[in-house]
Amino acid sequence: MTTETLHNNITPATDKLMALFEDILEHDGFGEIRVEVNILKRKQKEVIIHCGKQYRFVVDVPNI
Repeated sequence: MTTETLHNNITPATDKLMALFEDILEHDGFGEIRVEVNILKRKQKEVIIHCGKQYRFVVDVPNI
């Protein structure tokens, strides 16, 4: 797996995390973000972002 492929695979999760972070900073109050990562089969991980709602993403694990 190339770095470019890995980057493209995790982009939706990182974009959502950054958007939620910006929303909390702009919000006139407090907020909380929690990130949970679970191991799946076939060299993948499930990323769950908790911020009022749950946002779920499946990302490929890089070969290290």
